[in-house]
Amino acid sequence: MTYEALLFLHALGATVLLGTGAGIAFFMVMSNLSNDPKLIAHVAGIVVIADTVFTASAALIQPITGYFLAREVGWPLFEGWVALSLALYVFVGAFWLPVVWMQIQMRNLAIAARDAEKPLPAKYHRFYRWWFAFGFPAFGAVLAIVWLMLTKPAF
Repeated sequence: MTYEALLFLHALGATVLLGTGAGIAFFMVMSNLSNDPKLIAHVAGIVVIADTVFTASAALIQPITGYFLAREVGWPLFEGWVALSLALYVFVGAFWLPVVWMQIQMRNLAIAARDAEKPLPAKYHRFYRWWFAFGFPAFGAVLAIVWLMLTKPAF
């Protein structure tokens, strides 16, 4: 693969991660504000699919394209901004994996409330608070990784 193709695929993956993360967060927050189990069940179902199809795919492609890109250019993997990016990537994963699990739990709780024609249970709201709290450090770390990729600061 050429440098340009690798760079394109890597930038595309970063864009998908950033865009999907922001989009998922926006739609989950907006649906949650309604407190309507029917709407939340629908949106959370879409969010789980989007995270599986787009975020997971990009999350798998990023380290592969990053590795070949670093190799092509000659950047050492475990030094400087590349090493920091990799550490932040692991940090993001440590927050994202529980978030995916929480989204599935919230979706299931919203479906159960919708089907029983009852309000959302307290357990849903606990998951939502944790989901919201986990999103900030993960999203901030993704932004930091994009900044590192674009600026390539010397350390």
